[in-house]
Amino acid sequence: MERQARMRVLAEADAEDLRRRWPALGLDPAFRLVRGPEVGLATVRGRISGDGAPFNVGDVTVTRATVRLEDGAVGHGWRLGRDKAAAQIAAVIDALSRNRINADRIDTDLIAPLRTLKQERDSTRRSETAATRVDFFTLVRGED
Repeated sequence: MERQARMRVLAEADAEDLRRRWPALGLDPAFRLVRGPEVGLATVRGRISGDGAPFNVGDVTVTRATVRLEDGAVGHGWRLGRDKAAAQIAAVIDALSRNRINADRIDTDLIAPLRTLKQERDSTRRSETAATRVDFFTLVRGED
């Protein structure tokens, strides 16, 4: 799995799922914090009609962390919200994933289950939302 896909799963995963599944891997490296974890703001941009002119929607709270393992590997973690522990875990996972052996284990035992859980939650949310959908239509009377 490529790094971008792995980091996306870590950023979008439910924090409780991440905290519960991380210790089960048995990877607990010594590391030092290079930056953070710190909370800040990021501007969210949107586009008119999905592909038109961009505009600023507003700001969201983001937490980031950067760690360095004893072997020198550096990892970064970003999460929406204020969960510093989850951002730090994501950074450690990113650093550990620089080693191909660790990356394969992390992808199989952590990332794949987290992705599956998110897909299930998204599917449930889509089903619940679809159940409340209202279709509007207009009848034309022909009096133009």
